[in-house]
Amino acid sequence: MESLIILIFVLGYLAITLEHNLKLDKLIPALAMMAICWAIIAFGIDGFSNWFDSAKGALVEGYGTLAHDGRMHMMEETLLHHLGKTAEILVFLLGAMTIVEIIDYFNGFATIKSFVKTKSKSKLLWIFCFLAFILSAIIDNLTATIVLITILRKIVSSRDDRIWFAGLIIIAANAGGAWSPIGDVTTTMLWIGKKVTTGHLFVYLFVPSLLCMIIPTLIASKMKAFRGNIVDAEEDPDPINKNGATMFYLGLGAIVFVPIFKTITHLPPYVGMMLSLAVVATFAEIFSRSKFSISTVDGQQEHEEHAHHSPVHGALSKIELPSILFFLGILMAVAALESLGILFGFATTLQETMPMLGTELHGEGVSDLVVLLMGVGSAVIDNVPLVAASLGMFSVPMDNELWHFIAFAAGTGGSMLIIGSAAGVVAMGMEKIDFFWYLKKIAWLAFLGFAAGAIGFILIRNLVLNA
Repeated sequence: MESLIILIFVLGYLAITLEHNLKLDKLIPALAMMAICWAIIAFGIDGFSNWFDSAKGALVEGYGTLAHDGRMHMMEETLLHHLGKTAEILVFLLGAMTIVEIIDYFNGFATIKSFVKTKSKSKLLWIFCFLAFILSAIIDNLTATIVLITILRKIVSSRDDRIWFAGLIIIAANAGGAWSPIGDVTTTMLWIGKKVTTGHLFVYLFVPSLLCMIIPTLIASKMKAFRGNIVDAEEDPDPINKNGATMFYLGLGAIVFVPIFKTITHLPPYVGMMLSLAVVATFAEIFSRSKFSISTVDGQQEHEEHAHHSPVHGALSKIELPSILFFLGILMAVAALESLGILFGFATTLQETMPMLGTELHGEGVSDLVVLLMGVGSAVIDNVPLVAASLGMFSVPMDNELWHFIAFAAGTGGSMLIIGSAAGVVAMGMEKIDFFWYLKKIAWLAFLGFAAGAIGFILIRNLVLNA
């Protein structure tokens, strides 16, 4: 049964990568393989010998002795657990995307556009990559990618030029998210799981993450794609909105408030994002002078008139819901592999068979090569379950350099494939970037950045430990 589920996942993954060849939207195979994998688990529940408890990060003891009803109950609880965790991410993303679209409704991104005076492609590349690196550490790599690609559309009219910029933005955003506890979902997992602290995270990962961004950007800036100047974009048909700058700073401030709210209340981030969305939506409705309502009101004509003028309705209608559903399918399909202990067993096998590079530093018999392979694997399989498995595999103490290496590898390794990170998936949806185009043009740059950052981390780790 495990082999069949792995086969379904591989076939679904191939269908996603061949989206443009098959003329089939990627959300279809993602949702299909999720449903089929869980259906196979339900039908063959009595034939599985292992079950992985995601909450505890370990295999369930005595699972083989459970009766059919007990196994079904455990499967239902696990499915609900993963759906809840996935929903937290998706609701968070919906809130962030809506705030970004509300800012765009008021043409708020013209605020940053007005600061960009250069027409040089190479200078623009450096500006956007540094913005991605910094913003992703503050508002997370996914939201930073959404914001910057939205701005990019206002400045670069040619899509052929834009997708090159978008590819480097993905690398920079993932690099920037790795050194911040709120910059990437996997780093946040390690932070919440009390494996890393903010101070040590900065000491170990800031320079490696910076190298991971600078090396690809430096090489790309010398390439033909970034020579010369951009063609002047068409004039923005939307008039300058007097509230645009206010909504821009309010929207970004509201997103930055989310980790503060989480620190104060200890509630999940999506709760703070919903509060931020409510505040931004309130000001948006006031500024647009529409009646405050995001639900149906009495009278169809009144509702239609409101919907036409409401920035909230306008923002919700522009959200990339196919990307949200694709993310749902991918995360829940990987959750099926995780629940059967397949990912846990795979990581354990790597730990036992890989050469013991760096063992004396990490302890626990953990090789540097295992962590590096986890980084490469995060480009193929979602980094969230890989990090979740590592939480149960390794028992080294808080702020051990192993956790920081895992944070870097999982956070930046996903840049090597466009579907290897949330930032890549969203960029793929926003600019319709082809999987194989990214593989040919951007993946090798991401790999060089990943390798440079890994070498930088090892050097810094040795300096810290020998100090």
